[in-house]
Amino acid sequence: MTEKEVAILRIGHRPERDQRVTTHVALTGRALGASGMFLATRDKGVVQSVADVAERWGGNFFCTDDVKWRTCIKEWKAAGGKVVHLTMYGINLPDIIGEIQPCEKLLVVVGAEKVPGEMYGLADYNVSVTGQPHSEIASLALFLDRFYEGSEFNRTFPGAKIRIIPSQAGKQTEEL
Repeated sequence: MTEKEVAILRIGHRPERDQRVTTHVALTGRALGASGMFLATRDKGVVQSVADVAERWGGNFFCTDDVKWRTCIKEWKAAGGKVVHLTMYGINLPDIIGEIQPCEKLLVVVGAEKVPGEMYGLADYNVSVTGQPHSEIASLALFLDRFYEGSEFNRTFPGAKIRIIPSQAGKQTEEL
């Protein structure tokens, strides 16, 4: 089976305010199957935090900052990819996910502050997760879970230096 390529484009990030949330967008994407995140502003703190996690917990997740978001979308589409914009205002996720799942190369756009109206026209799919105000982290998690149909729970992370040992109570980890 061909591995699907899914990356995140984070737009509207405000470095003085959104570092923690944007880091959590990246970590959620990483844990649930995305290969990396493009950040449409300069924030080396987020890049370093994500790199530190990937170094310890494994995998090949990239985080690139200072990306021009329109250029990123244009280049993604030119390379044969599709663009999904997660928003309150799109087509309800359960109604459109079947059309999106066959895509082999997907860029998932997640906004912070108000997303430019132009984004709705650039996206191949504007996808609503509940049609209510919500967290972009939760939206991404729900979208990726539906996209991968739960298979993300079986992912392995090559090069990990630590892993969790599932247990009913307590925290158990193992150094690799």
